[in-house]
Formats: sequence, structure tokens, C-alpha cells
Amino acid sequence: MKRDFLFAYYQTPRGKLLKDLEIGYLQSAIVVSCKQTVLQIGGLGWENEFVDCTLYTNYTILDAKNLGCQGARKIRAKAYHLPLQSDSVDMIILPHLLEFDAFRFQTMREVERVLKPEGTVVILNFNPWSIWVRYQYLWDKRLADSWRGHFIRRSRIIDWLKLLNFEVTTVSQFHLDSIATQNVKFLGNTFSLSATAYGVKAIKRRYNLIPLTPVKETIPRLVLAGTALIRHPQNEQNE
Repeated sequence: MKRDFLFAYYQTPRGKLLKDLEIGYLQSAIVVSCKQTVLQIGGLGWENEFVDCTLYTNYTILDAKNLGCQGARKIRAKAYHLPLQSDSVDMIILPHLLEFDAFRFQTMREVERVLKPEGTVVILNFNPWSIWVRYQYLWDKRLADSWRGHFIRRSRIIDWLKLLNFEVTTVSQFHLDSIATQNVKFLGNTFSLSATAYGVKAIKRRYNLIPLTPVKETIPRLVLAGTALIRHPQNEQNE
């Protein structure tokens, strides 16, 4: 299974620290109402540590292997072909999914399709420049071969989102002891080598195109509601 590398990394000391940081990050990222629809693509098994599925009754986990915590509503399907209606989901969470998805850009198109306008998407990925992630990748060669190392740069994720008319609001870096969050307006091009993973939060925008057609000149017209006969005073004397 391609995501074996992810679950194996979570069992390492650094992976456990990353898991704790991601739990806190996802808790703060889920800001929608409990009555709104939240879709998590890619099961983790410890969703109950960052979301109360008894409260969020519309929280759904979609996974091809039917992974996810017990008690949560689940859908067994492929991420690149979501069996959901367009504009039907308020929030989508992608926890370390795109790195293992051979059809990752088609999956992003599906995310844009099913997400409502002004809906939110949260993406978690490994930092491709992390020395420790690369070390873990090379250490377990068997799991590495099953994955083929599809590390995705933060800048590429942001470009994909912009291409799909998403507005990226914040980008966060996980340093195993803290989370550094940056506003996109002040985001630099450099990425810390000490960051193990990063998170991107974006909002789907729906833009209405205004056609640039020439304005035709119109001649104002007077509409007479009624006519009245006005007699000149001199005519009245002649009579």
C-alpha cells in the first residue's frame, strides 16, 4: 500500500511529534459549523483526536482502503473520482494524500468541483527539503520503493491552487517543536530545512465574468402621457 510510508513514519519518535503538531493544526483549521459538510480524503485512523465525529455528524472520510477512525461516516472510493455532487461540500481536508496519488492533479480538480464557493481546503504535505524525511525514506527501502518518492514542493501546491481559482490564505510549517504560520502576502520563497511538513489553507473563489461589449448610444425619447390644449390670450380676445 502506497501510504505505508506515512504510517511507518508516524511510529518514529519524530513522526509522533509531527502527529501531535498536525492534531493541533487540524483542530484550529476546522472552523466550519458542525452542521456543515466536511470531507476528509485519505483516512488516518486517529481522526477522533482532532474532531468529534459525534458532534460533526456530517464529517465524512473518503478512502480507497476504507481507512479511518471507528464511528466516522466513510465512503470507499478513489480520490480522483469523487462520487459526490458538485458544490456540495463546505470543507475538504487532504492529510498527506497528494504525495501518494498518481492522479494528484485530477484529484485537485475533483476537490474544486465538489467544494462549494467560498469553501475551504486544507492540505498537509511533507517538506521535500527535510533531511529527516529523506533519511526515513532511504532507511526503509521497501516502503520507499512502493511510494517512488513523490515529494511536492510548497510552491507547486500554491500554483495548482491558483490555477483552480483558489485564494491561498495561510501557509504553515511544522518544526517538531512549533508551528510557524505565514500570511501569503508576506510569504518568502525560502523554506526551512528544519521543517518536517507544511500545511496550506485556501478558499475557493467563484468569479463572475463581465463581458466587455461596446455600449450602444441611445437617443432619449419623450413619452407624452397626455395632451392638453393651451389657448393663447390674444386668440381669446379676437373671439
